[in-house]
Amino acid sequence: MDAIETILARRSYRGKYKAVPIPKEDLMTILEAGLAAPSGCNKQTVSLIAVDEPAILQRLHAVIDPPVGETAPAMICVLSQKIIAYRDRCFAVQDYAAAIENMLLAITALGYQSCWYEGHITDTDRIGDKIARILGVPEDYELVCILPVGVAEDEPKPPKKKTFEERAWFNGFRKEN
Repeated sequence: MDAIETILARRSYRGKYKAVPIPKEDLMTILEAGLAAPSGCNKQTVSLIAVDEPAILQRLHAVIDPPVGETAPAMICVLSQKIIAYRDRCFAVQDYAAAIENMLLAITALGYQSCWYEGHITDTDRIGDKIARILGVPEDYELVCILPVGVAEDEPKPPKKKTFEERAWFNGFRKEN
């Protein structure tokens, strides 16, 4: 799959996963793709933890309520550090968003599925903090996202999207293409 095909094929998958382990080499490739993402002023605010040990996954899923991705044989946890990059600006959100998208594309290119779970993890019940404690994450990192990774049981369905003409233009807002 080339880059454009991968981008157009990527879907957010919220279904069940097959009980097929993810090879460490594939998890390494996914993590490397995340770490290769651009970073504001090269502050490299993103760190990653891949979890594929069933006992640890079970402990993580025990604190994720409502449950998500519970049948996935692996999970990637995305950590962020708030580091000032330029003047008083921190680009941690942009950094981890770029890293997550790179990983989602790598996951798709390798034949797996995933879904970006952030709001569910960083909401007021602070599930990310609970996951971070289980994984021994230091206090100066925030666990901002989880990505379940696995082979989908069902074919991912494309979402209904607005047309190109409703969202993209040339030479000005809502100009004729």
